[in-house]
Amino acid sequence: MAGTISLPLQQFIASLDNSCLPKILQVCCGVYFQGSIYEISGSEVCFSTGDLIKVIDIELLSVCCEDIDNNETFELPVNYKGLFQVVPDEMPYGTLEEMLSLRPVGLESCLPFTFTSRSKITVGNFTLGADRALTVLSIERHEGEEDQVRCHVRGQQEPSAEFRIPVSLQGEFRECESEERFTLLEIMSSLCLRSRKFRFVNTTKCERTLVLIPVYQVHAIMNMRKSILKFPSSLEVDVVDVTEMCSDVNFVTPLSLTEVLSQPEKSFPAVAEILEGPETCSLFRCSWLPELSKNSHLIFHKIGTSAMVLLSSLKSRKTQQYFLVSQQYGGRFRRRPREFNSVYELYVAFMQAPGLKVSVTRSCEEDEEEGLPALSVGEQLEVVRSETMELPCESSLGQKQVVEALLCQRLQEPDDDDDDDDDDEAEVKQKDEREEICLPLYMQGHFVEVVADNKKYRLRDLGKEFSLPLDVKVVSRDTELETDPLVGFACLRIEGAMLEPTIQASFLHRPDHCFEIPTQWLSMSVSFTQEALPWPSGQPPKCHVDRVTEVTDLFFYEYRRQGNSDAAPPPRPPKRNLSSSKSSVRSPKKTSKAAKSKHGESVPTKELADLTLNSKRRPPAPPPPAILNDQPPPVIPRKHTAGNMKTGKALPNTYVEREESVTKVKLCEFGENVDSDHDYETFDETFAVIVKKAQEDIMFY
Repeated sequence: MAGTISLPLQQFIASLDNSCLPKILQVCCGVYFQGSIYEISGSEVCFSTGDLIKVIDIELLSVCCEDIDNNETFELPVNYKGLFQVVPDEMPYGTLEEMLSLRPVGLESCLPFTFTSRSKITVGNFTLGADRALTVLSIERHEGEEDQVRCHVRGQQEPSAEFRIPVSLQGEFRECESEERFTLLEIMSSLCLRSRKFRFVNTTKCERTLVLIPVYQVHAIMNMRKSILKFPSSLEVDVVDVTEMCSDVNFVTPLSLTEVLSQPEKSFPAVAEILEGPETCSLFRCSWLPELSKNSHLIFHKIGTSAMVLLSSLKSRKTQQYFLVSQQYGGRFRRRPREFNSVYELYVAFMQAPGLKVSVTRSCEEDEEEGLPALSVGEQLEVVRSETMELPCESSLGQKQVVEALLCQRLQEPDDDDDDDDDDEAEVKQKDEREEICLPLYMQGHFVEVVADNKKYRLRDLGKEFSLPLDVKVVSRDTELETDPLVGFACLRIEGAMLEPTIQASFLHRPDHCFEIPTQWLSMSVSFTQEALPWPSGQPPKCHVDRVTEVTDLFFYEYRRQGNSDAAPPPRPPKRNLSSSKSSVRSPKKTSKAAKSKHGESVPTKELADLTLNSKRRPPAPPPPAILNDQPPPVIPRKHTAGNMKTGKALPNTYVEREESVTKVKLCEFGENVDSDHDYETFDETFAVIVKKAQEDIMFY
């Protein structure tokens, strides 16, 4: 460390860019908050004096802003949209070259800028007075000659002029305030701009003078550790650059799977140690995945690109399964008819492969208003083309609606009674009698593809002869696999094909049983070791590669999201005008249907009533009580009658007991009041006698 200069980690990292990495640093001293152990993301990082750190990557996290007037600090995100203006330095520059060296990279893009000279400038026969503003227009560079600055000066009494000044001219030069505006990312990408002072533009804090300090996430490795360290550059650590002196120090080099692919082919086969295993929520569900744990070892046999297909099982199964299958799979497949649950699915399949024929598996009633034709089970349709059709119903604005549809032909079944001699004539007649129908894309339906193909195919041949997706069934297993997981499925759908960069790997205890790791779908950190291969030199074993890898539904959804990010959603049915007369015609049908269902529900209720015992039946309604006198029954006056409206007084509610009546009227007096509108006691006694007599008659019967 002799003859080297120590710098704070923050300052040293801010002076780096990714092009000069990696760098080897040695820790001099430092304070890590409360102690020497700093906990980052759940792992302890301890830096001691003399430790070697190899910085392999830096990532900008945020920008720390320091107000030099009051020493306040605050952070801004990297995507901050505000603009900044350079604050001119108070100290003068001794030469033009010194002033130009502090301009941002790509000086010509930031021209022109203005400066002044405290003393007069004499260039040849041209003399310029002191404190005159000069605008730099360009920098002229000629091979073998000194660089010159082409300047423009605006005359006060004399006319404007242009002249050239050599960059080595000495004097006292001050930079004038410029109208240039910079974003936060532009400042952080220029080492020259980082050393300048700034102020906000068009904000309430525009008078504050700021120093902008980048805060990086440092990715590093240590010679005594195997994992990658990640820590912020704001740690209070002093470091020394010892890259040249420690170039022979052996650091464990962690590699991602993508970086493994970039290694030369002569590096394989090799033994690698897993430094960081895959994530817990993995996209794969296979036998070799649980063994990819930290500190375990693998054999990387070779790297390459494999052609694969993604298969899915039927949705009707209890759990839907997905498989990533190499096109080198040795089993045989037979085509299966596809099922479609809407006309839009027919449209998508027809656009991928014309000449689609389907059979209707569920009947559909005709709906003239929405343009839906009638379909019967067993009818066969041939999709001809896509076109537009006009609906009979009008929109809410009273305009005709035009929707996209599929033009199909109904295929007539041949008559078995026709003679063989008339086959050609009947076939021509059948083509002439084909009925054309239009199916709107928003129509729901159930169809099955008509397939008359019993040929057996290899997996790589299916992709060449047919478009995907395609429904298939395994009719003969792959004999090279110990267990073929694709056998036993009634139907499998080939969702798509892909070319995947893979690493052929195996474990040390089974070096001949290999599997392929798709590097784009699995994140893992490894390092090559010097461990010997588990077979004699030059005699590698014959490898058996697993051709089928089960994946999770997350893999399938991610694959569909990447492939169909711009796919249009299915069309919506048209909006009908509810006030039109055509819409109101269908309402009686719904009413009659509802009445029919209501009548059907009342039948079992009546049957259950007839099955009840006679003793459980309610007695017949009693006759009305006899009138004790010849007077007609009293009429109960209504509220808000004409008399009430005149007097403005409502009659009391005799059904509600009031505290006033309880205190002034005795219970015996209430029964003797013949003027009352209701005689409760008389009615109750009469009703009780009638009910008792009815019960005696029923029991006697």
